[in-house]
Amino acid sequence: MAEIFVTFWPLFVSSLLFIVLLVKFLVYKKNGSNTTEKCKLPPGGRGWPIVGDSFSWYNAVASSHPPSFVEKQVERFGKIFSCSLFGKRAVVSADPMFNRFVMQNEGKLFQSCYPKSFRDLVGKNGVITAQGEHQRKLHSIASNLMRLDKLNSQFLQDVQIVMRQIFTNLHDKQVILLQDVCRKIAINLMVNQLLGVTSESEVNEITQLFSDFVDGCLSAPINLPGFAYHTAMKARESIISKINSSIKIHRQQSSPAIGNGVLRRLLEEESLPDDAVSDFIINLLFAGNETTAKTMLFAVYFLTQCPTAMKQLLDEQQSLRSQRSSIDGEMLQWQDYKAMPFTQCVIDETLRLAGIAIWLMREAKEDVQYQGNFL
Repeated sequence: MAEIFVTFWPLFVSSLLFIVLLVKFLVYKKNGSNTTEKCKLPPGGRGWPIVGDSFSWYNAVASSHPPSFVEKQVERFGKIFSCSLFGKRAVVSADPMFNRFVMQNEGKLFQSCYPKSFRDLVGKNGVITAQGEHQRKLHSIASNLMRLDKLNSQFLQDVQIVMRQIFTNLHDKQVILLQDVCRKIAINLMVNQLLGVTSESEVNEITQLFSDFVDGCLSAPINLPGFAYHTAMKARESIISKINSSIKIHRQQSSPAIGNGVLRRLLEEESLPDDAVSDFIINLLFAGNETTAKTMLFAVYFLTQCPTAMKQLLDEQQSLRSQRSSIDGEMLQWQDYKAMPFTQCVIDETLRLAGIAIWLMREAKEDVQYQGNFL
C-alpha cells in the first residue's frame, strides 16, 4: 500500500492543482472580460496561462539579482508595465515620477498590499500589514516604545557587546561572507532589544527560526513539506510559542524574568491582546533585522568603493578613540556617538543610495488614471 501511495501521490497533487487552477482561470476570465472593457492598463504581457508571471517573479526574488524580473519587462514594455501576479493583473513601475505620485497619495488613492505568503507570516496585527486607524495606533505604540530617552542609555552598550561577541569569534585571515555577518549582528541585536534574550543558545535558536521565517515571506504559498512557505509557517509557530511563553511568565510572576526588552515594556505600558503582541513583535523583528543588516552591508560596500570617505571615517573614529584612551575599556557613550558627524553622514548617504526595500506593493483604492492608463 505504501508503494502505491508514493507512486500515485504526484499524480493526485497534479490533478488537484489542475482543478484548482482551472476554477481560478474560469473565474478570472469571467471577471477579466468585464475589467478590460472599462480599463486600459499599461502595456505588458500575461505570462503563462493561469499562473501568469508569478513563477518568474518568485524565481527572481530567490536569485542573487532580484530586480532581474523588472529589468527584463522594462526592456520590452517601458518603465511602467502590466503583468499577471498572484492570480491578478498588476502594474509595475520603475518610473521615479510615478512612484513619487503613489507615495504622495498613500492612504488616499493607494494602500499597502502584500502577497498571501507575506500576510500569513507577519500576521494581521502587525505594523507592516495593518491598515487605517489600526495601523496608526500600532505606529504610535512603536514610536512610544522606541523613544530616544528609553534607548540611548542601554542601546549603545548592547550594540557594542554584540559586536564584540561576533568579532571575537572571527579569526585572522579568515574569509567571511559579509552578508551573513551583518545578518548575525542584526538578529542578535534585535532579539536582545525586543525579547530581552541574552543567552547565546537561545539567540542562535531564534536566529535559525527567523532565517527560515524570512526565506518564506516572498515564496509561493504552498503549505506542503519541502516548500519554503511550509517551513516558514512552522518557524512562525515556534517563534510565537516562545513569545507566548515569555508573556505567560510575565503575567504570572510579574517579575523581570523577560529582561528589559521591548516585549516587557509593551506588556507593561500598552493594552493589547496576546495575539496582537506576538504579531507586533514579529513585525518589529522582521523590519528591524532586514533593514539593519542591509544598511550595514551596503555601507561597507560603498566605503570600499570610496577610499577617501573610508579614510575620513577612520580618522574621525580614531580621533575619538585617542581622546578616550585615558578611560581604558569604557564603552562609548551617547555623547560620543553625537560627536561623530561624518559617521552619521555615511549612514545617511547609505540609506539614500541603497534600496533597502527593492519594491513596495500598493493597491489602488479606486480607479486611478495616469498618463492615459487606468490603474
